[in-house]
Amino acid sequence: MKFIFFPAILVLLSGQSSATSLIEYHMHMAPSAEGKRVALTFDACTGKVDERILTTLVDNKIEATIFVTGRWLKRNAPAIATLKAHPELFEIENHGAQHLAAVDEPVLIYGQRAAGSPENVKTEVLGGAAAVKAAFGGDTTWFRGATGEYTQSSVDEIKALNFKLAGFTFSGDGGALFSSEHAARIIAKAQDGDVILAHINQPGHNAGAGVAEGILQLKAEGFSFVKLNEGF
Repeated sequence: MKFIFFPAILVLLSGQSSATSLIEYHMHMAPSAEGKRVALTFDACTGKVDERILTTLVDNKIEATIFVTGRWLKRNAPAIATLKAHPELFEIENHGAQHLAAVDEPVLIYGQRAAGSPENVKTEVLGGAAAVKAAFGGDTTWFRGATGEYTQSSVDEIKALNFKLAGFTFSGDGGALFSSEHAARIIAKAQDGDVILAHINQPGHNAGAGVAEGILQLKAEGFSFVKLNEGF
């Protein structure tokens, strides 16, 4: 399995003397002779777990990659137990220690505080990896930072720590802010090879119900579901 990356360059006005150029990775799987497939990736940032999504994945034996933060891991022992009970379904990866944007400049991104320095980016990445290892006992391969935005220098820093940057083809829930209907519609429109980003930590938002519905529509249409590490 091969992955194709399409870095998109964004410019953020940081309030400093110059703008900060940010990179957002758009990620897509290469075509396969195995039929239509998508990679479901979920961020567990802070807060709780959306059982509507988790139950749908477990009950339907749907594989997914879950990006967890150290903060989320401290508060969700029952969900961790569910994930650990189904290693055949879930690949657990690194979303950072404190859910700080992995950007080495002191800026706000979508209202979120960035790590702010190379040292803090390293702490965010390695702290997240250590938290996953403590909870699940294994090393992580992929890293996705809060907001999914990076500077080129922070990209280089993360790769130097031997992590792959996890991008996505499209967001299926708009940061868990889409309506249920919109999330279901967007996910159901997925194409072969898409890497879908959604959130599994917002049970109080309507989007989660639509995420679950959209996934079931893809299954009914004959899609298979793969983890990011499959084929590597």
